[in-house]
Amino acid sequence: MSGKIEDTVKEVAGAAEQQWGEATDSPRHRVRGAARRYSNQASYAARDAADCIKDQVQSNPLAGLAVAGAVGVFIGFLLGRK
Repeated sequence: MSGKIEDTVKEVAGAAEQQWGEATDSPRHRVRGAARRYSNQASYAARDAADCIKDQVQSNPLAGLAVAGAVGVFIGFLLGRK
């Protein structure tokens, strides 16, 4: 949970830096702020998806095993083609 909080704090800091860049007409701050903001949004989304998958697998492990097996067969099929 602390990772999600950290991502949210960094996202807010990035948004603030982006706003500072717009207020001072500084492209450097604008771009750095936007990059920080969007990278932390993506990190938060990835953590949230991982938590959701973890919860689903814990509540129904056989379905998780079946999905993992299907993904393995699919990757094996793709790597085996020539």
